[in-house]
Amino acid sequence: MFLGARSALFVDRKDAGQKLAKALAHILPQRDNIVVLALPRGGVPVACEVADAFQAPLDLLMVRKIGAPGHEEYGIGAVVEGNPPELVMNEEAVRITRPSDAYVQQQMQKQLKEMERQRKTYLGDKPPVSLEGRIAIVVDDGIATGGTARVALKALRQKNVSRAILASPVAPSDTLAELRAEGNEVLCLETPPNFSAVGLHYQRFDQTSDEEVIRCMEKAKNWSETRKN
Repeated sequence: MFLGARSALFVDRKDAGQKLAKALAHILPQRDNIVVLALPRGGVPVACEVADAFQAPLDLLMVRKIGAPGHEEYGIGAVVEGNPPELVMNEEAVRITRPSDAYVQQQMQKQLKEMERQRKTYLGDKPPVSLEGRIAIVVDDGIATGGTARVALKALRQKNVSRAILASPVAPSDTLAELRAEGNEVLCLETPPNFSAVGLHYQRFDQTSDEEVIRCMEKAKNWSETRKN
């Protein structure tokens, strides 16, 4: 079990999600037409609390990094699932590493297969929630560099959502400034000075398991169906 500082801002992801939901309620007084999108895996327990509070459907927003040839840890872009999927490349990283078009396409297909596997593992045969014309709240357990969130928001703009909000319990102030400067709407509860790692701001920050993701998504499915009846 990972234990953060005693002065941590949040007990765990559930606590962070409940606090995030209260803050979101102030900027979203009308709760119709909202969909909550979790960035797996750590964002799922946080997003589950937000979706529960808003009585909104919960879905996953799958984003996978594309690494440089021979150095997969160095991200040169990312792919976001969808129909069609969205490929977002880092122009500076591409200029430096010069990957071939064939390499990028091969890596894109590889990551799409992995996202398909993850979606089936977490959601079975449940189709993705329709996003067109809806208010999309993208939730993670924290933001560090903002790379994944940036790609996710860019992809959402192609989905014709009426409004996209990135919601995070904690993030460094410089990253938030960069995201907002790019025209993104961001709600963040805390911006600690000397930010180093997301997990340090939680009392408990265990790695989110596949089993926990499945439980959260099943819980969301059950109360969503109950409210329909």
